[in-house]
Amino acid sequence: MAEPVTILEETIPACAGWSGKVMHGETLILTDLKGAQAVDALFYNLHMPQERYHAPNTMKAAGTTHLTAGHVLYSDEANPLVSVIADDFGGHDTIGGCCSIPSNRMLYGTPNTGCRENFLEQLGKHGLGRRDIVPNVNFFMQVPIGTDGAAEIAHGASKPGTTVTLRAEMDVLVVLSNCPQVLNPCNAFDPTPVKVTVLEAS
Repeated sequence: MAEPVTILEETIPACAGWSGKVMHGETLILTDLKGAQAVDALFYNLHMPQERYHAPNTMKAAGTTHLTAGHVLYSDEANPLVSVIADDFGGHDTIGGCCSIPSNRMLYGTPNTGCRENFLEQLGKHGLGRRDIVPNVNFFMQVPIGTDGAAEIAHGASKPGTTVTLRAEMDVLVVLSNCPQVLNPCNAFDPTPVKVTVLEAS
């Protein structure tokens, strides 16, 4: 069987955003090039972006707050957006949301630019904006939850070259923020580049 054709391969610089279309059946691969780098992600129905990633539906279907191979990311209409078909990391976060200037000021007293600002920049390219940001999934990031309900952002633990592979279950708009956070340990306090690859449908 022939290897799938690469449609796109692009490096997202440290702290930057990215967005693009991934069509039904195509494969999206995120590669943490240097390790310990979180990637915040939003997914939308390309043709009706009012339908978008829905964390509660995703968690209820998965039965966990930490996603890995075999799990599906669902929309607010309970339709599959993308499926996780391969994963070197295991346990991608669904509850931490995105950092932002306001949240960094609230939590750390420093109004550093965050993923929300990257999302807004990328969404603007597609006629979307603030009202279209919802709680996102965080790839290569973990928020452990204790038996007492306590939660904290874990230190970035992915190894260099770690990948997560997603298959589009409908035509989707993907919006990514290569997280610029330096005030908590999700990026090991050192944001680095990641790679995004899109392969044609098999």
